[in-house]
Amino acid sequence: MESEIMKKIGIINAPISSVIAHLEHSDMLTVADAGLPVPSSTQRIDLTLKPGVPGFLETLEVVLSEMFVEKAYVSEDILTKSPHIYAGIQKLLGDVPIETLPHAEFKARTGLTKAIIRTAEFTPFANVILVAGAWGFKL
Repeated sequence: MESEIMKKIGIINAPISSVIAHLEHSDMLTVADAGLPVPSSTQRIDLTLKPGVPGFLETLEVVLSEMFVEKAYVSEDILTKSPHIYAGIQKLLGDVPIETLPHAEFKARTGLTKAIIRTAEFTPFANVILVAGAWGFKL
């Protein structure tokens, strides 16, 4: 009888699952819209199938199901250009603090993240940088 071991739950996308599994405390991971440029030094994980599939918020929800987050960063432009996306981020992150940055600084910081998960979202500024928390520890 052949034995197969396959992942039963959680993220089944191998690159995303691997990135999350290898995050250490204070490492960063970006979830982005289709238009965010990806620095050549940063791992790119493209999920785009067609415009809107998968969307930013649904992708973020799945990532958050497996990642402990202690802080997040967004571009300050999201507050005026895509407030519904910001509200969705707030809802998904709950009590996690969210800091806004000027867009140029936000884009520069994405180059310091372990990977950028690029979705098929076409809503402007639908991007977030997640800072990994130390799982199991309460401050």
